[in-house]
Amino acid sequence: MADRDSALRLDLGNKPGLIADADQRGVVYLVGAGPGNPELLTLRALYLMQKADVVLYDRLVGPEILALVRSDAQQFDVGKARDNHAYTQARINQLLVEHARAGKRVLRLKGGDPLVFGRGGEEIEALIAAGIPFQIVPGITAATGCAAYAGIPLTHRGMAHACVFLTGHFADGEDHVDWKALARPGQTLVFYMGVYHLEKICGRLLEHGMSAQTPAAVVQEGTLPGQRVVAAPLGLLARSAIDRAKPGIVIIGETVKLSPYFRSSGQLDARQAGRPASPPAEAAPVEDLASASAHFCSGEAREGHWEACADQRLRG
Repeated sequence: MADRDSALRLDLGNKPGLIADADQRGVVYLVGAGPGNPELLTLRALYLMQKADVVLYDRLVGPEILALVRSDAQQFDVGKARDNHAYTQARINQLLVEHARAGKRVLRLKGGDPLVFGRGGEEIEALIAAGIPFQIVPGITAATGCAAYAGIPLTHRGMAHACVFLTGHFADGEDHVDWKALARPGQTLVFYMGVYHLEKICGRLLEHGMSAQTPAAVVQEGTLPGQRVVAAPLGLLARSAIDRAKPGIVIIGETVKLSPYFRSSGQLDARQAGRPASPPAEAAPVEDLASASAHFCSGEAREGHWEACADQRLRG
């Protein structure tokens, strides 16, 4: 084991910008904190959280995870909410460089994975320009974590041969979006931070040929005790009872129907998809499924429960 660790340090040490020794000072660690549940942190992330002198964390990093950070570390809440950026990205980059140059071990703690819609690439560019050594520690990204806890496979032979990750914010300037390509069958779409633009996302996909019957879901507070999943056909999803004040992941594609949360609402007339009417009762959030499915609602999903829920649904 020691020989292997030594080889790893030597190998990483030969790559510009990458370091492996957590005792080295004047370095920055870009660390993924996962989708929210502290049990889903990587061992490497937890180790660095307890070694860091300075921690800059995002708003999606919850108190349960922050409680695991070294108690005497200096902490900065640099999280961004929509239209509310207390710290600009330029200022965050500056703080990373300043504290590293002061000889600190700097932890940049991000929800999910630091390189998936986390602006990790921009921070890497700033660190390279300043000559600051850094290391990237991947985390479970929200798409895979939330989908797993909602019982939704992102790929499935015969249903989805591809999975596309998109940021929901892209709808602010959608001229470059190829909606026709996104509306094609055989793929799963995952929109990060998609709740704010849910009507626009659903509407554009329907306009470009996606069936109103396509299974879809919104997962909020994924992997946490308060997890909530709303699943419905695409034509009804935007009119379902979704908390618009909370961020969430939007998953669209045939694999969503494998989730114990999803129930078909019958044949939905695509022409009705844009009408401002209340969804029928059977398309409401799936609060009354059998108790096995409730594990997902309570955030108690564990290995084996998805299979139990699926088996019960099939026996139905």
